Amino acid sequence: MYYVQKTIEVSAAHRLNLSYESKCTGLHGHNWEITIYCRAKELNKDGMVCDFSHLKDFIVSHLDHKVLNEVFDFNPTAENIARWVVDSIPECYRADVKESRNNIASYEAD
Repeated sequence: MYYVQKTIEVSAAHRLNLSYESKCTGLHGHNWEITIYCRAKELNKDGMVCDFSHLKDFIVSHLDHKVLNEVFDFNPTAENIARWVVDSIPECYRADVKESRNNIASYEAD
């Protein structure tokens, strides 16, 4: 099995839809760090699991300098964004979404 990982930084805003009072329900932004973990049993015709620049282009084009509530039809928590990354990139089996230094959410496919 071959493994690669790529970390991408994007700036984006969101507001959370919560069942309790929180300052996070107001629009605010983060400099997100998204780490994508990919794997493959066989390398593609170019000798790669996937192209790092394609991963970056995908994430940046969807998330960078966006209001995530306008991008997604789900509550844009770090946890939900991690799952979206895994579900959107065929080779990806895990994603870590870091919204601040001490707040990281991960999702790993079964």
